[in-house]
Amino acid sequence: MSYFTISEMLYSATAIEKKIWNGAGQEEEENLRALISNVLDPLRVKYGAPIYVSSGFRCAKVNKDAGGVTGSQHLRGEAADLYVTKMVNGKRVTDKEAVYKIGRLIVALGRFDQVILENVGKDDLLPEWIHVSWRRNGTNRHKMLKKVKGTRTYQSITKKDLGLS
Repeated sequence: MSYFTISEMLYSATAIEKKIWNGAGQEEEENLRALISNVLDPLRVKYGAPIYVSSGFRCAKVNKDAGGVTGSQHLRGEAADLYVTKMVNGKRVTDKEAVYKIGRLIVALGRFDQVILENVGKDDLLPEWIHVSWRRNGTNRHKMLKKVKGTRTYQSITKKDLGLS
């Protein structure tokens, strides 16, 4: 693990705000290590700049309070939500074009279970963040989805949609 740490994967603003202990068990920590070594660290090397984790492991209470879905891979330490920022007029904001680029890189690298471009616009694929997962035990599905901002539905996307062949 070169760029990402278990402690950063356990951090949760929701847990801090609501004073919920968000500790992971041994199995979940092993899953986080696998996610880091198979997906996140290689992604960081290829991207060549910092990538931030807004959510990694979530205990059941944190997942519920954060609006996570039942059965979320975050509960098992198999998923992370990623974003990139830039400075605009002295303020740090999400860089949607860079987030899109990391989504494309994940798919191009080919080591993922699921990639979701989260909160894209109706007419674009520029996400606010990327949800990425990796199954340490079992088959990785290479599932690619998008969720349009303001909706609760997920739609399949293809490599061609991402400009990849």
